[in-house]
Amino acid sequence: MVVRREKKRKYYRGSRTYGWGRVAQHRRSGRKGGRGLVGYGKHKWTWVVKYAPDWYGKHGFTRHPSLVPEVRAINIGVLDEIAEELVERGLAEREDGAVKVDITRLGYNKLTGRGRVTRKLVVMAPKATSKAIEKVEAAGGKVEVTGE
Repeated sequence: MVVRREKKRKYYRGSRTYGWGRVAQHRRSGRKGGRGLVGYGKHKWTWVVKYAPDWYGKHGFTRHPSLVPEVRAINIGVLDEIAEELVERGLAEREDGAVKVDITRLGYNKLTGRGRVTRKLVVMAPKATSKAIEKVEAAGGKVEVTGE
């Protein structure tokens, strides 16, 4: 194969169109098949098939928000910190040296296990993690899982 000694641009100097036909061909978006993401459903479909096969169509499904249960959780450490304040406000009560709290009255539906428990608590909750139950029982309290 013959080696091209000079660059193509060099011998196109002064030609006005550089081998692209009439003036302004190879200049605007017409040369690339349209502006932006145009043509991926039509004349650029083969590109989509090769490089972006998952571009079109639905993927999976989304449940209706009314069917997805909303989890409103409170950590046991937070509950331990605010226990005295809840007693003062009448949202919890003292019972045999323990603070008895129903977390549904506070607007929560799950008890989670982050934090430390320093006092005896009796907690009623629709749901509770095993870690939360373990920590409360280690401090001498108990968790009553009521379900929903």
